[in-house]
Amino acid sequence: MPDLPLFESEVRDALGFFDRLCLADVLGEPRMAEACGDWFRDIVRAVFGSRDPATNIRYVREIFALVGKGNSKTTYGAGLMIVALLMNVRKRCEFHFIAPVRETAEVAYDSAKGMIEHDPELAKRFACRDHKKEIYDRVNKVRMKVKTFDLKVATGPKPAGILLDELHVMGKSAHTAKIMRQIRGGLEKSTDSFLIIITTQSDEPPAGAFKDELHAARDIRDGKVKGRMLPVLYEFPEDIAKDEALWSDKANWHMVMPNLGRSLQLESLATDFVAECRKGLDKKKLWASQHLSIEIGLGLKTDRWAGAEYWERGEDPGLTFEEVLRRSEVIVVGVDGGGLDDLFGLSILGRCATTQEWLSWSHAWCHRGVLSRRQSIASVLEDAERAGELNIVDDDLADIAEIIEAVEEVKDTGKLAVVAVDPAGLGELVDALAEIGITEENGMLKGVPQGYALMNAIKTAERKLANGTLKHAPSKLMAWCVSNLKIEPTATAIRATKQNAGDAKIDLAMALFDAATLMSRNPVPRENLGKLIAEDRAFI
Repeated sequence: MPDLPLFESEVRDALGFFDRLCLADVLGEPRMAEACGDWFRDIVRAVFGSRDPATNIRYVREIFALVGKGNSKTTYGAGLMIVALLMNVRKRCEFHFIAPVRETAEVAYDSAKGMIEHDPELAKRFACRDHKKEIYDRVNKVRMKVKTFDLKVATGPKPAGILLDELHVMGKSAHTAKIMRQIRGGLEKSTDSFLIIITTQSDEPPAGAFKDELHAARDIRDGKVKGRMLPVLYEFPEDIAKDEALWSDKANWHMVMPNLGRSLQLESLATDFVAECRKGLDKKKLWASQHLSIEIGLGLKTDRWAGAEYWERGEDPGLTFEEVLRRSEVIVVGVDGGGLDDLFGLSILGRCATTQEWLSWSHAWCHRGVLSRRQSIASVLEDAERAGELNIVDDDLADIAEIIEAVEEVKDTGKLAVVAVDPAGLGELVDALAEIGITEENGMLKGVPQGYALMNAIKTAERKLANGTLKHAPSKLMAWCVSNLKIEPTATAIRATKQNAGDAKIDLAMALFDAATLMSRNPVPRENLGKLIAEDRAFI
């Protein structure tokens, strides 16, 4: 927490109220002065000490706190909201504690209720109305309401203060960004209102509103931009976060566990971590995301594709579409999908002229209707569009026109060997490819059998990822598709399918497998093939 020019009289009053609160559900019923870590007391200082009592202007209007599980953030948040009621100078306003599910909201309410009932003076001033999950201030006629996060929270009276718990859960909803805009719009009506977001890291790759808020907080923390938000992020430095051996070392955990020694005990956590590690990499990284704030790059599931474990390692930040064209001696284009409810995936797979490594670049298209039909993944697709990894189109044929443009650019290099496609449902694409001279008759278009017939491509791709000879351009969307792959084995073969039918899109990964099927046959560019045939005929 940086040093802030706070109003010390406000700090003194706020900490006086906060430190006096008791944890009624903890053995010995300790006061916050002894039980709470300084990390949260600093948040209390910033929230209430930034209000100018002469003008009623609060200069720290927002706080984004990222902290792992077990650091008592929900309980401490409940105490902070009681302090907000005590420090409030407005009558007949509202304060909101918002959580993703009713159970979390009730934990906060019960904690606040216990603190109030333990103190006779607070019990006289505040009425805890269990049937409404509401705390009523008899002096100022103010209500502190506990709510779950949905479209209703943005309607009704404009709150004076909000504490928003576990945004990472709500960030998956397609409506979250809209609700956040409405919440902020309501808070703007008053100069002393505040918004505090306290959350753990996501247990999936960050997406949607959570990703946006987290990245904004990081940019402010790192001095890249200025903003109204005060970021309090308990994350490892980048060198530790990217080194599994370092973040797995319990000697470093104190850096991201501010309540260690209070609600958290190091040896107990270490024992739990070892137990989760024995269950596999997916459980290890899930534990790390929740307790150490390690950001998950790929969804890790027990029946995932084996190549997913090595996908992040294969990323080459310098790879672009142009770089693949420049560095490759031969290129295979893979295409998959294309239905109105699917992504249209394009994979440009080249063989490096100097190292013989495979170089991959991917892009996708989807129709705008997918955003409404598949609302659970709308935020992922919108993020991909902003990142330049996906084009969302309205016109039925706009995606095909753009794919043809990319394929023609590859063809113009003279390095194109073949376009490999999933034969199902691609009639329009086949016709469009014929217009630029790519047909089955001339050998430049091949249909790739699907299902178990892709086993060789799947195995080849995962082995090349493991040994470092398959490099791919950075793409969160492609990583998401890879994480959605589910491998179904039989006695003699395997096939790739979706983890969840409908929402778990895999088209980009399947386009890569289509391309890998033909690249594994050691192709040569069609121009070179023509020359070789001519030379063979001349020799005969």
